Amino acid sequence: MRFLVLHGPNLNLLGTREPDVYGRATLADIDGGLAGLAGELGVSIESFQSNHEGALIDRIHAAAREGIAGILINPGAYTHTSIALRDALAAVAIPAVEVHLSNIHARESFRRRSHIAPVVVAQIAGFGAAGYGLALRGLVARLKG
Repeated sequence: MRFLVLHGPNLNLLGTREPDVYGRATLADIDGGLAGLAGELGVSIESFQSNHEGALIDRIHAAAREGIAGILINPGAYTHTSIALRDALAAVAIPAVEVHLSNIHARESFRRRSHIAPVVVAQIAGFGAAGYGLALRGLVARLKG
């Protein structure tokens, strides 16, 4: 099984961007940890980061043609603003988990609404970089079980 990990805007700055909120792990740290976990679970992952909404949407569309089994997505700020990203996930009907490093429900009021949550199988928030591993384990278990 192949999984796609999508990282949205500003996540390329992890490790230096507001480390008190997002932690010190870099995007490379997160992707490397996920690759190791994927190997343990007998699956493979591909990671993609973009600061551009259209590039993320195009990658979701391509995932459907490529037979991707599941998607982990941290939409960043697009969580709260992008109907188009929500619609892309709904259109391809690939099981997905929404991941956030911080607990979006305990932050500013504008961050508490997710347009993505209604079209994914789960949302994990507030566990920092470890949330990605939880999401991968959960999605693999769901698809294998």
